[in-house]
Formats: sequence, C-alpha cells, structure tokens
Amino acid sequence: MTATWRPAPGPVVCVGETMAALAPDPPSPLRTAPRLRLSVAGAESNVAMYLADHGIPVAWLSALGDDPLGHRVRDTVAATGVDVSHVRTDPHRPTGLLVKDPGPDGTRVHYYRRGSAASALGPDLLDGPPVRTAALLHLTGITPALSESCRALVTRALTTEPGTRPYAVSFDVNHRAALWPHGTAPAALRELADRADIVFVGLDEAQALWGANFTEEGVRAQLRRPRILVVKDGANTATAFTEEGTVAVPTPRTAVVEAVGAGDAFAAGFLAGLLRGATTANALRLGHITAASALQVTGDHGPLPDPAEREALLALSAREWAERAVVSPSA
Repeated sequence: MTATWRPAPGPVVCVGETMAALAPDPPSPLRTAPRLRLSVAGAESNVAMYLADHGIPVAWLSALGDDPLGHRVRDTVAATGVDVSHVRTDPHRPTGLLVKDPGPDGTRVHYYRRGSAASALGPDLLDGPPVRTAALLHLTGITPALSESCRALVTRALTTEPGTRPYAVSFDVNHRAALWPHGTAPAALRELADRADIVFVGLDEAQALWGANFTEEGVRAQLRRPRILVVKDGANTATAFTEEGTVAVPTPRTAVVEAVGAGDAFAAGFLAGLLRGATTANALRLGHITAASALQVTGDHGPLPDPAEREALLALSAREWAERAVVSPSA
C-alpha cells in the first residue's frame, strides 16, 4: 500500500486578509444591540492561530492599515504565538472591517473591505521571507476574490506543478459568494483547488458550487490532482481521499455556540496532524477536535481541550470514536 504523502517538516505560512470584527454582545439584532464586541476575523489567521496552539511554527502574512484596528489585529494574532513580523503596514489604505448582524434566520455579515490594505497584496509577496523558507503555504478561496492583484498572488503560488515548487500548498475553498462576480466562482475555485497539494472543502459548499447532487466521491471526481482532498460534511463526517485510499471519520458530539471559524480550526488541526506524522484517521480526528474549540465560543478562536483529553480521544478505537467521542468545552 502506498504511504500517504505529507509535506516536509518545517514552518507554515498562512496568507490572507484579517479584519477587525464587530458583533452584538450578547447576540441580538444589530439595529437594537446595546453593545458591540470588538474582535478579529480572518480565515488564514484563524488557521495560523490554531496551528500555533498545536505548537507548529507558523507565520501569518498580510497587510494592515496604519490605524488602531490594524494594530489591534496584529497584536491579537501575535498574542497566540504566530509570527507577524512580515505583515506589511500600509499608510494609505485602511484595515478591513466586518460587522455581524444576528437574527432569527442566522447571522448576516456586512463587509467593509473594499480598498483595504490587504486587497493590495500581490504576487511579489511570494519572493521574500517567510515564504521562501516555508514547508507549507496555506491559502483560501477568499483571497483571489478580493482584487486582481490578490488573484494573481494565489494563481502564481499554485502555478508551479506540485512536487517542483519549493513548498507544498494547502487550499481551503472557503467560498464567499458575495465576493465573486455572479457565475465566476465555480470555475475559478475548481481550477485553483485542483492545483494544490492539500484541499479542504465542505460538501454543502461543493454542492453549491458544482452540483446539488454531489457526493464526496463526486467532489473527488472534480478535484483529481490534489494529493490529499478533505471533504467535510458538517455534523456527520469528514472524508480524506489520499494516495493510500479513502478514510472517513465521524464528527464527534460537542456543544455548538456558533459555527463561525470551525472550518478554519478543522484545517489547522488536520494540518498539524499531518505535519507531526499522524495517520490520516488521526489527522481527521485532530481536525474535528480543533473544530470543536471554535464551535464552543462566539468568536473565531477558542481554547483547545487540554492535552490529556486530546490524547485520550486520539487513542480511541474506531468503534469507540464513532460511538462515544465527545469533545467537552474547555474550562
């Protein structure tokens, strides 16, 4: 049986925009909310922060405005142990902002990111540190939707064939319909994802992009080239397609406060497992465990379960995991 491919040991670099985020606290409609909570929100920095929680050397690469919100974002990400020393400060462009509006039918998100500092990022970002010494570069489908220069950045990172570029690339499809001109996302995201070494996509996300009747196997038929494809089916299961075969791990039971950030946390946990040489099944389990940390908080980044609980969960047999795996809220 062929051994599962893994990225070489070494630092991870996560590239993409992080914004300041405002949300009613406690959750309520924005129009009547008496108080707002300030936090930060960014898919790639979420992955970086959770990788740092797992002890993986990681840098976040982006641009921020020279403004209080930008300083807040930088400080928040750095406080988790992520290297932010290469984040650019743009004196002419602002830090992006999002505002959450919870309601009975879910939470609407209002973005104020056009013309932001991060939207001016371009392919030159790949030419210097820390990218040149990275073992793994993590990207998402959000970045190419921000601007032409951001799309050029992601396209260039993925242009070189897998196995010949200096770093492996992981790519989370992370489809944000509001950011793409109508009808352009399906082909663009399929093309980009199919060039990556590792791909993450939600089953519902894939169905919205490429066909309502898609199964996990149908997604693999669309994305044949990635060495590892992980298809997440929410509260049901996560399935990894690798060179050694297909592995599916059920989602453990956990309390759900808010789903935002769980996909990023899953990606970080799975990547941490791969980088540490875990089996595919245990990398999927670590993804689930890390995702539960995000599900149990109102923000994007929550504390991991303590190491003893993580090790106990990873040590369960497949049957025990399926029947009684529960990830408890951290104290």
